[in-house]
Amino acid sequence: MATEFPMPKLGLTMTEGTILEWLVAPGSEVAEGVAVLRVETDKTETDIDAPAAGILHPVAQPGDTIACQDLVAWLLAPGEAPPPAASSRAPAAHAPALPPAVEISAVGVSQISTAGDSGRAFVSPNARRVAAERGVDLRLVRGTGPGGRIVSEDVEAAPVASAAGVGAGSGAGSEAGALVASPLRVGGVGVAATTAARQLADLLGIDLAEVPYDPADGRVTRDGVALYVRSLLRRAPNPQPSPSPVAPEPVAPASVAPAVAVSTSALLQTPSRTVRMSGMRGTIAKRMHASLTEMAQLTLTMDAEVGAILADQQQRAAEHGKAPGFTAYVIAAAARALREHPMVNAQVVGNEIAVLPEIHVGMAVALDEGLIVPVIRHTDQRSLTELGEESARLAAAARAGQLTPDEATGGTFSVTALGMYGVDAFTPVINPPNAAILGVGRFRDDLALVDGMVTTVKRLTLSLTWDHRVLDGAPAAAFCQTVARLLADPTALA
Repeated sequence: MATEFPMPKLGLTMTEGTILEWLVAPGSEVAEGVAVLRVETDKTETDIDAPAAGILHPVAQPGDTIACQDLVAWLLAPGEAPPPAASSRAPAAHAPALPPAVEISAVGVSQISTAGDSGRAFVSPNARRVAAERGVDLRLVRGTGPGGRIVSEDVEAAPVASAAGVGAGSGAGSEAGALVASPLRVGGVGVAATTAARQLADLLGIDLAEVPYDPADGRVTRDGVALYVRSLLRRAPNPQPSPSPVAPEPVAPASVAPAVAVSTSALLQTPSRTVRMSGMRGTIAKRMHASLTEMAQLTLTMDAEVGAILADQQQRAAEHGKAPGFTAYVIAAAARALREHPMVNAQVVGNEIAVLPEIHVGMAVALDEGLIVPVIRHTDQRSLTELGEESARLAAAARAGQLTPDEATGGTFSVTALGMYGVDAFTPVINPPNAAILGVGRFRDDLALVDGMVTTVKRLTLSLTWDHRVLDGAPAAAFCQTVARLLADPTALA
């Protein structure tokens, strides 16, 4: 009997996942629990195990964004045919050739090339990233890797789709930026589109086959649907009968459209390159923009003396051969301060403030492609030594791309540092749905009067951003005072 293989929900915040690649070939027999699919969520890339044994029959292709619990494949018994519902979409390995790509310009619609073998499904994750950065349409790339897989070298050698002209004398199309029309439905195959694009198109009654797709992403995006609708609305007040179909007016290419909102500003210069805000970068853009627009954020700064921490590290290194990193001391101080000030460990839900009983501190880790916040669970219940080991492990896993979904979600408070870049104080942005975040500046030597004598002390600046809907200034300052007090006395963190 056929078994459904749905897109799993890998955490509380996950609503959809993008298929990066099938790890086994379609038609292969797989065992339950064997990794068969690699998925990109808004935080990590994760290998997904088969929920049952059977012969793999994919119904979604690499590059597709699928809502959680929607079908991605069937697992069949030997000789069994897929259920009728699966026949509306061909298996990933046998995707039909795409129709000729069509470029929309100011002078109309013209064919630019056929997809040929570029209709194949298998694209390496790195090739997909390079294609997004260079604006290359993967439909037009011939794979030279094993089994016809598209690799990054193929993308680098391919022409940039968004730079293609429509022929001699069509400079208007080049000036506006090339848009490629969505392939029409052929052989029952639907238009490649993101889940958000499908939802918006369904809501507005738009046929996705009419919407230009994003050459960098290879799919119709929500921004593309919005731009298409706007182009229709701009023509709506003065409709003119036309004997022939009129293509939507050209708009800025989707590959340069921000993930948060569509910019109406004209480019000041021809860019040397464009970087699409998708994947982790797109998630950061959306979450930080939402954070600043949905919260009443304020930041205060306060100095903390940390000379005792340096002495404690030296003593631990002499006694045990190693000592926790400074980040562990800050996380420990923050967690214990949260225990003393429970209103900081809260979130806003509707018109209520939910005070959270468990303390899970996240620590920001910078990656080449963005920022991720792995979470140390039950932080206040861990010793300083445990926090040092766990923070080091999570940072290494984050940089290696090996965090699990549970390790990257569920934080109730965050700590972020820019001291290693010589920054004293800054304004950190709260990581939703938290109520606060603590920024940490650099170590510095300050002059101070101690018992009437001028001496130097080691200090750093703490930058606390809090949601004024949850806390007023006085309790926020009291929380920061507690963190500073604990940093000055590391014996209280053991």
